[in-house]
Amino acid sequence: METKKTVRPFGWRDKVAYALGDFGCNMSFSLKGTVQTFWLVYMMLETGLLSLLLVLVQFWDAINDPIIGSMIDADRRNYKHGKFKSYIFIGACGLLVAGALVFIPAPNAETWIKAMLFIVGYVIWDACYTTANVPYGSMLSLVTDDIGERAQLSTWRSIGSMVGGMIPGIVLPMLIWQKVTYDGTTDFLSRIEIPEGFDQTQFLTNPLTGAAYQIGDPVLSPATGKQVEILLGERVFFAALIMGVLGFIAFMFMLKMITIRVDENSVKTNDSEKFNVVRAFGNFMKNRPAVGATVAAMGMFLGMQSATTANTIMFATYFGMAQMSGIVQLIGFLPMFIFMPFVKKIVLKYGKKEASVVGTIVSMIGGVIMLVFPMISDINTALIVYMAGLVIFGIGMGVYTCVSWAMMGDAIDYNEWKYGKREEGVVYSLHSFFRKLAQGIGPSVVLLIMGVLGYNEKLGTIGQSFETSHNMCWLVAGLYLFSAVLQFIGLAVIYNLDKKTVDKMTKELSERRAANKA
Repeated sequence: METKKTVRPFGWRDKVAYALGDFGCNMSFSLKGTVQTFWLVYMMLETGLLSLLLVLVQFWDAINDPIIGSMIDADRRNYKHGKFKSYIFIGACGLLVAGALVFIPAPNAETWIKAMLFIVGYVIWDACYTTANVPYGSMLSLVTDDIGERAQLSTWRSIGSMVGGMIPGIVLPMLIWQKVTYDGTTDFLSRIEIPEGFDQTQFLTNPLTGAAYQIGDPVLSPATGKQVEILLGERVFFAALIMGVLGFIAFMFMLKMITIRVDENSVKTNDSEKFNVVRAFGNFMKNRPAVGATVAAMGMFLGMQSATTANTIMFATYFGMAQMSGIVQLIGFLPMFIFMPFVKKIVLKYGKKEASVVGTIVSMIGGVIMLVFPMISDINTALIVYMAGLVIFGIGMGVYTCVSWAMMGDAIDYNEWKYGKREEGVVYSLHSFFRKLAQGIGPSVVLLIMGVLGYNEKLGTIGQSFETSHNMCWLVAGLYLFSAVLQFIGLAVIYNLDKKTVDKMTKELSERRAANKA
């Protein structure tokens, strides 16, 4: 008689381990916000070309996800540590160096060489990231099948994501941006890429007073009167290498600590059936909760992620504090942590959908407040209003951020409940497909809008006009409001798994699995 293997009960070890997994992912993913800034400000790629390159690589990025997801679903080989953990390990090894390949510093290279460096580096990085991230995301529904425990895993994933995003978000701007001061010689001019239409003498006298600079004086932009800040592109490359090592260590801890309790191949599919992207897409579109959760996630990326470059340019040219932009963003998103200790109680009492929809309404209010700050002439007051809107936006995002991945776990269950096939990899990877399309299309469109609003890549952050920097404020505020509106549509209108339906689905799936084992 075969002895049933004892499985360790779900607990803190799993939650911390799963958080470390997304910390590892975000040691790489958080660099995305720096990609556009690096290639726009330091490498000085033309906005139209960079926009096109972003669409091309993100389209491949999006296609790459369902391919790897289907490979995982179809893989029936017996791995010593399980197929999900094995794929994650392979991806983590690649991410040790792959993130840095997108930031090879060559600002004086020919344009076609820059374009090739961008494409090749991004494709290699993306392949490694997808190999780790797709099985990691799919694994949530296999660690436990309990609703409350899944919500906790999703919350801890969000913790790992936010901590993994905050570290580079705060530290990177401080490392890669440098304020320029007068040192008594003209040597400091070699550190400044003098924009077209300006000459060196304009950087030797204060444009506000006309007086010559004294040693230690901040060097001001002749266009905006703000202190000149330059991007140190070489540091981005080495920072990405360090983050790759930190991410690898986090992945190794996760693989060692976490336990998979649901059989990876518990729901058999037809092994002889080849993956059909059209059929997979059709099945995904019939999965209403997966579509709703995906629309909400696309809204988040189309708004918030797309705003990253415009936000950096805004802080560098309008507020004159690019180095501190990460800290300001952190202050805005700290309220998300308020909900983390209570998310399990909130989910069990109100439901994931219900609580998240209320949050999107709060976020829309924050977005409306942000629309006010560009109207305020006093810079300091404008910054305070901007931060107030950002804080309210972050409060609204709190519950959804904590439960977004648990909602995708429910969507995977919905696919099994309705159609008899679990398909973790396909459902999650198509969700990731659309997210990544949003990550590519959003920044590309925003770059084009920045060009329309007056941004000239040949002027860097030094020579942009005050009108252009002010236009960036309107763009940032509009993107945040758009993000909140699209999230509301995805969660309130499309996503159909309210608390009552989830309870019914979970009960029926448990009964069906018990019957299959009998």
